[in-house]
Amino acid sequence: MAARLSASPLISYAALIPLLSRRAATVRYPFPSSGRSLLSFSSKTLTVARDATAMDFSARARRGFASQVDDFASPDDLCFEAPLKIVEYPDPILRARNKRISTFDENLKKLAKEMFDVMYKTDGIGLSAPQVGVNVQLMVFNPAGERGEGEEIVLVNPKIYKASTRTLFFNEGCLSFPGIYADVERPASIKIDARNITGARFRVTLSGLPARIFQHEFDHLQGILFFDRMTEDVLESIRSELKALEQKYESRTGLPSPESIDKYERTQRRNEIAGFAGR
Repeated sequence: MAARLSASPLISYAALIPLLSRRAATVRYPFPSSGRSLLSFSSKTLTVARDATAMDFSARARRGFASQVDDFASPDDLCFEAPLKIVEYPDPILRARNKRISTFDENLKKLAKEMFDVMYKTDGIGLSAPQVGVNVQLMVFNPAGERGEGEEIVLVNPKIYKASTRTLFFNEGCLSFPGIYADVERPASIKIDARNITGARFRVTLSGLPARIFQHEFDHLQGILFFDRMTEDVLESIRSELKALEQKYESRTGLPSPESIDKYERTQRRNEIAGFAGR
């Protein structure tokens, strides 16, 4: 599948493709700035799902977060202990509000470095801060998936401010859901706004595979998990695996699972998540 990127001079094309997990990758995708190959989620062909009403994400932030969109992270919010560990479903950290970052300092750079460390150790290519227990608007990625290769990219306070009406289904995986892969519907192209590790702001249009992967990571920053966007049939196909993760959480913590797929209010959840509420 060919993808078209349109970037401002402030950021390279390579900086815009946060892939998630090499375990799911079987299709190679051309990397325009370095000649390297990017890995997509699976060998399945993308299927056009539908043309929806035009979506403006700036007016459709997830309910519950919208009233606090200008709440910035304090130094305590950015505290962490190395080495970081991947947070797995159904840990409530994955649903918590993630605050925006206003201080671009050495601590932020250290957090990003530690996120790259755990990303490489878990065979990942992209990672969001809540996935390591830090509830702030931060993601890191390296399309090559190997330390010392490719480009290490950091995006802070990213936003999706416009999405295409055309939507696609594609097979996705997630480090917070080890071993689980399923089809998810998302807009085919998006326009995003973000800052880099030094605070420099840029805007860019993403389409094809880059748009697909950015949206997965962006969802994490909104407290949205990939099964929130699945159809009933697809969700049913991974129900037993989700229940196994819930049981694993209870065994590890001694606490009842904060979420239960058997009690999942899918209609309500779909109405709360950004991008599809007005369809």
